[in-house]
Amino acid sequence: MTHVPQPPTEPTPPPGHYGHGHGPGDGPGHGHGQSHGRSQGNGSGNGAGTGHGHSHGHSHGHGPAAPVSRHLRKVIAAVLVPFAAAVLVGMAVLWPGGAPAHERTGVGFDRQTQQGRVVKLESVDCKSVNAAQVPPTGDTSTPSGREAQAAQTGACKKATVEVGTGPDAGRTFVEIVQPGAPRQLSDGQEVVVAYAPDAPKDLQYSVIDVNRKFPIALLAGIFALAVVVVGRLRGLFALIALAISFLILTLFILPAILQGSNPLVVAVVGASAIMLIALYMCHGLTARTSVAVLGTLVSLLLIGLLGTLFIDWAFLSGNTDDNTGLIHGLYPDIDMSGLLLAGVIIGSLGVLDDVTVTQTSAVWELHQADPTMGPRALYRAAIRIGRDHIASVVNTLILAYAGAALPLLLLFSIANSSMGAVANSELVAEEIVRTLVGSIGLVASVPVTTALAAVVVSADRPEASGSPAAGTGRGGRGRRRRKR
Repeated sequence: MTHVPQPPTEPTPPPGHYGHGHGPGDGPGHGHGQSHGRSQGNGSGNGAGTGHGHSHGHSHGHGPAAPVSRHLRKVIAAVLVPFAAAVLVGMAVLWPGGAPAHERTGVGFDRQTQQGRVVKLESVDCKSVNAAQVPPTGDTSTPSGREAQAAQTGACKKATVEVGTGPDAGRTFVEIVQPGAPRQLSDGQEVVVAYAPDAPKDLQYSVIDVNRKFPIALLAGIFALAVVVVGRLRGLFALIALAISFLILTLFILPAILQGSNPLVVAVVGASAIMLIALYMCHGLTARTSVAVLGTLVSLLLIGLLGTLFIDWAFLSGNTDDNTGLIHGLYPDIDMSGLLLAGVIIGSLGVLDDVTVTQTSAVWELHQADPTMGPRALYRAAIRIGRDHIASVVNTLILAYAGAALPLLLLFSIANSSMGAVANSELVAEEIVRTLVGSIGLVASVPVTTALAAVVVSADRPEASGSPAAGTGRGGRGRRRRKR
């Protein structure tokens, strides 16, 4: 009777390391070992017959590896730390301490306003409230004639409005709304009223707008909820960075410009502060983010240079509508062309952040997938991704500006003006320069950031570990069965 003894039970290997051997019959055996994480093992086996044994050793590092060597991180810090210090010094020197006071003119946005509510609404004959107008030419074929005719024959609305805030809270006044007015009132509607202290008492208050705070606040809440639900913790940090950016804009950039500081300098300092806070808060204090910061900074400098050159060359004054005219009238020391350039820089910053972070991440992921790729290979691979990004983002930027100027373009279309005449007008030329300068900086950010990221990640020399690699596989012996 042949008895086959069972092999002794082996101890359970630790996680990430295991070995086993088997081989029926007699003959030479062989073994092999495998290890991940730059550790290799070998195994050997022998015995009679045909048998083999093998062992495997695995070592996985689940923690995030250092993106670059310590020396390279010091080089990046040597560039960015002085830049961040310069931004802080610039903000301290230019800090305005609030918008300067001025005497209100009562024109446009420069009016005292309060909140109000329509408490009563009734229909009345326009003639009875002296709202009817006689056509100036007697010809109802003209727009003004048709409007006057409608006012003569139509029914007006008499709204009683109650002031809800300010020293005159509770006071009521009457507002007449003509049938052709673009803004019609409804009973119970919240409105914004303007106060003119120098006018007769019955005419001191008038309705200038409706209150849209609730729908806007609701939409902002939906936006914040969507960002947090999809982006989770990173989305929350993005919202915090957005709030800080808004604070920098309202507490530093705008008051500093109103106090007479150079708009270009204020915009560069403010945009740099927004860039540092937004990028590092959203993407972490890493070498990858630092490369994106450097790429964004280079692109902003290019936008500033091109904007300065072409705004001066095209003789753009920056004073083209009622709002800029009012600003120039209230604060004549403000450089309006510099204000235009500041708007170009700040408006381009958000899109630049998107492109530079995307390109830097693409280079890092390509290097992680194939660490043997050199800087040229990384650049060629990542720039193909950048070309697709350029095509979509530039189109988005231009369409965004075109959408904002759509009513103006519609007016030129109604006037049957040629494309050359439209483009030559200062109103449209401002938008063209703004769009093209921002787009050039955006396009340039792709190769600049890609090249910086490829050089940085290729120069990575991870420091050698002082301990042997974990998980080295040990040789396992093949076992043979004996016949008795």
